[in-house]
Amino acid sequence: MKKIRINWELVKDIIFGIFTLGVWFLLKTRPGQRKSNLREWVDAAIFAVIAATIIRTFIFEAYTIPTSSMEKSLLVGDFLFVSKMSYGARIPNTPLSFPFVHNTLPFGNAKSYLEWIKIGYHRLPGFGKIKKGDCVVFNYPAETEGRPVDKKENYIKRCVGTPGDTLKIINQQVFINGTAQKNPEQMQHAYAVFTDGSAFNFDALKRIGWHDWQSMQEQLAMGAHENYQFNITETTAGELKNFGIVKAIEKYDFNKLSFNRTSIFPNSEKFSWTPDGFGPLYIPKKGDVVKIDSSNIALYRRAIQEYEKNNVEEKNGQVWINGTPANSYTFKMDYYFMMGDNRHNSQDSRFWGFVPEDHIVGKAVFVWMSWETNESNIFKKIRWERLFHSVSSLAGTL
Repeated sequence: MKKIRINWELVKDIIFGIFTLGVWFLLKTRPGQRKSNLREWVDAAIFAVIAATIIRTFIFEAYTIPTSSMEKSLLVGDFLFVSKMSYGARIPNTPLSFPFVHNTLPFGNAKSYLEWIKIGYHRLPGFGKIKKGDCVVFNYPAETEGRPVDKKENYIKRCVGTPGDTLKIINQQVFINGTAQKNPEQMQHAYAVFTDGSAFNFDALKRIGWHDWQSMQEQLAMGAHENYQFNITETTAGELKNFGIVKAIEKYDFNKLSFNRTSIFPNSEKFSWTPDGFGPLYIPKKGDVVKIDSSNIALYRRAIQEYEKNNVEEKNGQVWINGTPANSYTFKMDYYFMMGDNRHNSQDSRFWGFVPEDHIVGKAVFVWMSWETNESNIFKKIRWERLFHSVSSLAGTL
């Protein structure tokens, strides 16, 4: 029997067409016509969808922490409200979009939006600007799927560098314009933990604040019975030393480890930076005129070419922009440098570079629910102590 293949893109277009015609028909009322109870219910449902979409687009949106890159400040299973008004809500790039989903439909993996109408970058006035220390939700800049900016995957990190700053990391310490910055209160690093081969007690680990049992299971599956990697705070590392089975603990130092340094931004053999030893890197500001040549074009190529839509080439040691030799470039947007508080377990700006202003979604402001995914006891799954707390109270400020 021949397998039938469904064209989900066509199905999506048909659904959008039917939905649009249905909305027009239902909203069209003849003079003097009385609405039926069914019509009133349908009208109320349509109004609710439209109102919720407006709130989600311009006021606030719910967001879930999917990875451990911000632990222990924000935990996997935290449910957040993200304020769109804090920095100003963006006008959607693709206004024709299926409500309540991000970039794919819940069936068939088809796109949740139509590109019949495309709008450039515009942002409404906000309550303020991004500050160092803010926990920011943004669209992943280095995504290669070819989606519109507002449909790229959402990430959350802490802003550590703002437009016009020069950032440098020396031995895991962030410096901005030559001044050491305050570290997040719950900042984590990777530690090598050496044991006598005995098994850890998970309940004992939870009591000192470590709860990533899945990581432990993965390490055991790979044959780790004496040497483990824990991503923990300095305080937790001190408490772990008191475990009777622990023989030694050493913090990882990526300046001393051997790995592919081209995996670190700017992904060039000319730069031998590491996650623990990075920069100096100037973060562009809108209107800045930055000198460029073959020695530093790697730092700004993606911003100039991918985010600001120019053609960049190098010919005989000379940088060419849009077919013209260039010794400088004037940036059209502000840029930011984002890092996770879980410093050795975070894919952030140290790996893919700047976050442009048009990728900024909003500010994480409030945790309304927190769910422990590794807890089997249903009554212990909810982290009651985190409910209805501001992000600043949980993640701290810098």
